[in-house]
Amino acid sequence: QVQLVESGGGLVQAGGSLRLSCAASGNILRIFSVGWYRQAPGKQRELVAAITSGGSSNYADSVKGRFTISRDNAKNTMYLQMNSLKPEDTAVYYCNADVKYISGGYYRNDYWGQGTQVTVSS
Repeated sequence: QVQLVESGGGLVQAGGSLRLSCAASGNILRIFSVGWYRQAPGKQRELVAAITSGGSSNYADSVKGRFTISRDNAKNTMYLQMNSLKPEDTAVYYCNADVKYISGGYYRNDYWGQGTQVTVSS
């Protein structure tokens, strides 16, 4: 009953910006840590940024200073602001959330979004 829906991907030129959103829905009690991951063709999925329920964040070295992760707890929505995009940022971006929810009882599981394509041209 918990679902993550991502949006905001697209095609941009190098140096441009995109803002990815990931909206969680369902009988959610609390969302703990959230991570944004990306996977380029032929490469392993990697963690790009993460944020705790308290707002502490960390980033991969490759995106520090360019990307910002944030969350709106009232809306159960997470964001990834991507600035100064480079061609090497091209990948499918996924959000992952550790969610506590009600489904006949209390549960805690992590969920993945469907992924959204980000393509940066030069």
